[in-house]
Amino acid sequence: MEHDLPAWVAELTDPRRARTVDELADRLVPLAEHAVDVSRRMQALLNELNDPFRQDAMHGRVERLKERSGEALDEITEEIAASGRERVDRIWSGWRERVAAGGADGPDEDVLRRRLDADIVPLVTLQAQEAARCVAAATSEGLGEAARTLLTRIDELAKVVTELIHDVLPLAREGLTLAGRISALSTRARQAPRGPVPDDLRDEGEETARAFDEAVARLELEWAALGSRAAGVRAALRGAEETAFSQVTGTMTRCVEELAPEHVRALDEAEARARALLEEIVGG
Repeated sequence: MEHDLPAWVAELTDPRRARTVDELADRLVPLAEHAVDVSRRMQALLNELNDPFRQDAMHGRVERLKERSGEALDEITEEIAASGRERVDRIWSGWRERVAAGGADGPDEDVLRRRLDADIVPLVTLQAQEAARCVAAATSEGLGEAARTLLTRIDELAKVVTELIHDVLPLAREGLTLAGRISALSTRARQAPRGPVPDDLRDEGEETARAFDEAVARLELEWAALGSRAAGVRAALRGAEETAFSQVTGTMTRCVEELAPEHVRALDEAEARARALLEEIVGG
């Protein structure tokens, strides 16, 4: 959709339309500021492109990966511990149901509690600790591999971005150089005797306006393309981060799946021993 500016905009910003030296100087000022503006915007984008590849930024990404992995490991560890507590709770529920069905003459609960705490709970706790240790070891290994992959991908991106910055940086400086040239011409026009624009200033003003049109059009186009590249780099970095985390959680999941049968078997054995212990106490 086109949105045309009022006609006076071109009148007041085109040095070729100046009739007097004052008008020439006035029309050169916004051109210089525009050249400075686009150069600063390009430099800001270049800085934005470079920021994620500073040492502290790369370190921060690895630390975030470690932190998120630690939180995920804590959740799994708690789930493993909870599975053991659920088995103990189930044993107690079964004993209470049996006592309730048999009337008031049941074994003393404190006696049962001491025997379970001495003979069964340590087994359940040990099994949970062993399972958590295996998951933690697998997570540590997976985290190391994921972090190395993440840093490798960041390094590959950094090389491309560095080359891009080296290619574009001269263009940003070109805008500042052009702004200096325009400002110098504006100053000369201010210092010239009042009246019509002399031929030499008019010729230089026209040449400067053409140079401005060409340079700024190129810089604005490069700035827009640079913004697109910056967005692509941000997306790539985010994707690398998320993929690294998924790599770690995938390692955790596979480890839990491998441990699950043995973990369930160990809990079943502990529950069976607990029931046998209860039978022994009740029968005694």
